[in-house]
Amino acid sequence: MEWVKDGDDESLPIKSWCSDIDEGALQQAADLSRHSTLFKHVVLMPDCHQGYGMPIGGVIACDNAIIPNAVGVDIGCGMAAVQTDISTSKVSTADLRKIMSLVKIRVPHGEGKAHQSKQSLEPFEDRFEEYQDRGWFSKKIADLANRNLGTLGGGNHFIEVQSGEDDLIWLMIHSGSRHLGYSIAEYYHKLALDQNRREHVSIPNSDLAFFHTDRDEGKKYIEDMNLALRYAMENRRRIMNALMDSTISIFPKSNFQAPINIHHNYAALEEHFGRQVWVHRKGATSAKKNEQGIIPGSMGTPSYIVKGLGNPISFTSCSHGAGRVMGRNEASRKLSLEDCENAMKGIVYDRWNSIKRGKLKGKQDLGEAPQAYKDIESVINAELDLIQPLVKLHPLAVVKG
Repeated sequence: MEWVKDGDDESLPIKSWCSDIDEGALQQAADLSRHSTLFKHVVLMPDCHQGYGMPIGGVIACDNAIIPNAVGVDIGCGMAAVQTDISTSKVSTADLRKIMSLVKIRVPHGEGKAHQSKQSLEPFEDRFEEYQDRGWFSKKIADLANRNLGTLGGGNHFIEVQSGEDDLIWLMIHSGSRHLGYSIAEYYHKLALDQNRREHVSIPNSDLAFFHTDRDEGKKYIEDMNLALRYAMENRRRIMNALMDSTISIFPKSNFQAPINIHHNYAALEEHFGRQVWVHRKGATSAKKNEQGIIPGSMGTPSYIVKGLGNPISFTSCSHGAGRVMGRNEASRKLSLEDCENAMKGIVYDRWNSIKRGKLKGKQDLGEAPQAYKDIESVINAELDLIQPLVKLHPLAVVKG
């Protein structure tokens, strides 16, 4: 951990666990450090890389304020993991293929893929009609949100079967609030930016527009962010149930521990350094003392189940994964198909899709290849003052969004 220096060799209010901060992420962190609502300092996790407005792998606390882009577009994106009682030695490649084939039937996966019909909302308590007065609401968005419950989405979202160093099979999921969270985030960022401009509020750049949390607009954003958080939690629960059901179909006598189900794109009112502040974790996970967490690698590298140490300097937070070293397009341009396939040796996965649009149309999409991500061991080792690793997991089978 170190203070980040600016060009004049003066310390900025930025605490970094990241040894290789890219220039874009550093500029975003510097802008955040000048935000009028910032409390204490900006925190950068070892998986930090440039995002939209705020670095992914960043944590800030704000005094009586909330910044939509410091929560992120996929509100409530997060992880779920379940330990089974299935011994790794009892699982064959054929078993893994059967499990993944079944779960792909039960869980629509890929960008824009939803259930064909409306899903039962039970036990999800929210009803989208209650939000008809919100500017982001439309019947189309409500219908899609209904059909998206229990779907994976695209990009870096995944379903995995993993082998734990405890000699047990683990199930793991990465997904979020789908189009609902995006709609809420997009609407409120534009609303915050318009309000800041009308009131001549100074912000470091237009991506960091904010609301005061004691005003109506801020209160409504918090209400709707929490709707997306509940939705994301329920979405992961349904995907995990489908994965467990698929596993039971192959291993009928299997049992499961209670799931870990956590967010890494959200804001919450918490007490830090003696004050109630809004902690924003964008691509970062809560790591309160003894709190269980999940830090995934890539589709070809290990992941970790961890326990938080409650480090106050990080606002009791840790990284949310390995973090990218290449953008999706950059990876598809630079990486070798042969090298990517070698990195996935021994893992059950669907082969690389072709890019359907843009300058790289027709090339294979290598944006999720292991080489596009940071070394997970370096990330874990850099934050051993934030977390204690509990179980190391190795991927056996992967479904990507």
